[in-house]
Amino acid sequence: MFEEKDTNVVTQPEGTPRWVGLAIVVLAVIGIVALGIGWSATSRATNLEQGLATQSQNIKQSQEVLSQRLAQAEETNAQMRGELSVVTDRLKLTQGELSSARKYAKQIKEEDQKKLEAMQNDVSNQLATKASADDLKSTNGDVAGVKSDLEGTKNNLQMARGELGTLIARNHDDLEVLRRMGQRDYYEFTIDKKGNRQKVGDVMVELRGANAKKNQFSVAIYADDARYEKKNRSSNEPIYFYTRGSRAALELVVNHVGKDKITGYLSVPKANAQQQGTGN
Repeated sequence: MFEEKDTNVVTQPEGTPRWVGLAIVVLAVIGIVALGIGWSATSRATNLEQGLATQSQNIKQSQEVLSQRLAQAEETNAQMRGELSVVTDRLKLTQGELSSARKYAKQIKEEDQKKLEAMQNDVSNQLATKASADDLKSTNGDVAGVKSDLEGTKNNLQMARGELGTLIARNHDDLEVLRRMGQRDYYEFTIDKKGNRQKVGDVMVELRGANAKKNQFSVAIYADDARYEKKNRSSNEPIYFYTRGSRAALELVVNHVGKDKITGYLSVPKANAQQQGTGN
């Protein structure tokens, strides 16, 4: 005999098609994807906005740096124009002055070389003749003095020379070294107010202007009833001029430029000073 079994069969309601469920699933997936794309786009937009802000700041900083460099370039151009003016003034020397300058420079160089060789020979001779310890002790002072003179002469040879071959002192110590050489007379001066005049040697010097920032000055020199005005000169730049009856040039050098103040010296050839003294 066959046993009868109960079989439960699930049947889909006849009113709901199967594709409706699939459609709902697909729409849910599309919505999730759309949300992901929207979130990604929002993140990219935020990053792009931050990147643009950073680039804008960098561009602003670059503009500030360029402005600073432009200002520095303008200042450098102003200094170069001043130096060009100095060079132009130097080129105004006459052929006769240039010829005298070459001869004087050659003479100075030869005299310095002879002094240096003579001092070296003197030291060598003293050390050779003083063999004993007692003699060496007694001559230590002389040897030290000669060495000091040698060092001074070496320093002289390292000093800068002007267009006319003269050594240019850049400070008081250099000026003392030049005085010991005995070839020229030196007169130091300080003028501390614009428009003031000061007698320096046999000439009168008037301060017309001083620019400490640019290290430039202007002066007027009065000599032999004549007036020489020198404008926008730099420190340690020699100013050459001639007085009546002199064959060699006088030399005015300003070592320091301050606010309405200059400090320097006047260099006068020995021969010229003696001629002026005879005339007086």
